[in-house]
Parts: sequence; structure tokens; C-alpha cells
Amino acid sequence: MQQMIRVTPEAEIISYFRRNENDFQEEIAALDAAIRNIVISGNRITTKAIILQIIGEMETTSDVIRLDVLRNVLEIVVGHTPDDKGF
Repeated sequence: MQQMIRVTPEAEIISYFRRNENDFQEEIAALDAAIRNIVISGNRITTKAIILQIIGEMETTSDVIRLDVLRNVLEIVVGHTPDDKGF
């Protein structure tokens, strides 16, 4: 019997970045930092938590290059997030 493995949206996002790591070095670093901050704060790593962490960092930086990197991360994360069911 073949066992189905369920891949979470969060795993798909990380996999996307890893497959394209030459194109997204700064974005990978930003995503890693966001995930590390979520873990340090004792929260579960969810797509919502990643989005909120990235938005929070965007609100506190004035570096336009960093904002561009964070915006790229946010666009990719949101683009790989399944729509909420029932809304």
C-alpha cells in the first residue's frame, strides 16, 4: 500500500526558494531570519506567521533595498499560499 505524504504550504515555500537558491540568495536569508524569529518567539511556523513576520520587518526598515527583498519574499509566500476555504 502506498502512503500519501501531505506537503504543507510552508514546506512548498521553502522548497521553492531552495530550488531557485541562486536567484533568491537574499530572499532565502530573509525567509530564514523570519522563520528563526518565529521559532525563537515560541510560535508555530505557519504561512500566516511568516507573512506577519515579513510585514512586521517591512514596517520597521527604511532601507529600500531591504524593502525590495522583503517584498519579493512576501509576494512568493502569498503566491504559494492556498486560498482560505469558506471565504
